[in-house]
Parts: sequence; C-alpha cells; structure tokens
Amino acid sequence: MTFGSDQPILTRAGILLGFRMVMPALPGVIVFAAAFGAAASAKGLTLLEAALMSALVFAGMSQMVALEAWPHAGAAWTWAAVAGLAVLTAVVNSRMVLQGASLHPWLSAHGNGLNALQLCLLTDANWLVGARYHADGGRDLGVLIGAGLALWVMWILFTIPGHLVGALVSDPKRFALDLVMPIFFAALLVPLWRGRRAAVPWAVAGLVALVAARLLPGHVFIMAGAIAGMVTAALMPEGACE
Repeated sequence: MTFGSDQPILTRAGILLGFRMVMPALPGVIVFAAAFGAAASAKGLTLLEAALMSALVFAGMSQMVALEAWPHAGAAWTWAAVAGLAVLTAVVNSRMVLQGASLHPWLSAHGNGLNALQLCLLTDANWLVGARYHADGGRDLGVLIGAGLALWVMWILFTIPGHLVGALVSDPKRFALDLVMPIFFAALLVPLWRGRRAAVPWAVAGLVALVAARLLPGHVFIMAGAIAGMVTAALMPEGACE
C-alpha cells in the first residue's frame, strides 16, 4: 500500500486494498455480466462458450458489441465476418491504449511478466481505482492486480446465472441498473480533478462522442471521443493539464 515512495512494490496488503477499493463497482459488474450471459444465450452460445469468452476476453463492452455482429446459431463464419468483428472490437477497446499509456510511469518499474498479467486484467474500473490511488501517492501494484482479479472473478461467475436465467436481466435499463457503473466512474474521477483547464480535454471528448453517437453508425463515437480528447490535450500549452 506504500504511499510517498517511488520504489516498485507488490504486496498482499495492496491486493486486498485493490479488492476493497473496487467493491462499489461490483454490483454494476454483476448486472452487466448477467446481461452478457443472457445475450450470449440468445445468440446460441453454450454455457461453456459464454463462460470461456468472459474468462479469456474479459472486456464487457466489446463482448456485448461482438454479440451484435455475431452470426446467428447455425450460420457459417466467413473471413469477412471475422475481420469485421476484429475491427469493431478494436475500435471499442481503443481507449485501453491511452489507459495503458497513462499507467506506464508506474508499471515501467516492474518486470514484463508482471505487467503482462496486470494488462490482461486492465478494465475501466480498476484503471480508475489505480489512477486515483497513484495520484494520491500510492505505488503498490497489488492495488491494480487485486481490483482486476476481483472484477475478473465476478465477471465469469455471474455470466453463468445470466446465461441460465436469460430474459430476467436482459434489459438492465428497465430497473436503472445500467447507471451503477457510470456513477461509480464519476465518483472516482472527482478526486482526480485538477481544475477547469485540465477538464477541457474531458469536456471535448464527451461532446464529440455525443455528437458522433448521433451522426455516425455503430460504436465509432468511442474512437471519435478518445481521439478528440487526446488531440485537445496535445494542443494545450505545456502544464495546462496538470
């Protein structure tokens, strides 16, 4: 958990702290995982296939998007379908490039093997947990790993009942359960506030994403918002975002 030190550290206490810090996100993850399981069942995936997809892919939004382009049960796969699915999921996950880059100063002190494990577990939720912890002076990589492991286990476990009960959680919006994760993200972002000038790239990214969602098909708005925010931050005077 060490604070105020730049020395690389990984402890069991840090892993447990990461688990505790990500707990507010778990209800949203549970609902989202169950919704994925239900959607996978509707697409004809077996329980084993759905569980394996959650375990090996571990990317909630891109898994849901992939199901939208997934051939119906019995339909033949083509190379065009595979390529389209790859491009679609790459666009959805493009934000992870920026998230991973933002963690580089922290991760570079550790070995490649440990970083590979951490990056396999990287999600929006544990990235936010880690970014907040690191901004407060924390340097224990266990926080990122512990939060990621907790999310990974819950994601797999609750894919299974979602697949089994199907329609019961197929529409989280009906009960406003889809708001749990955004509220969690917003709460974690508050301590990272560095003033109005630093918020300009966030605002630009959000505005561009909203406009793109209205005007462009599919999930292009995610890439558009990320690029807009990145370009805005790059064009601002040095130190303006600190």
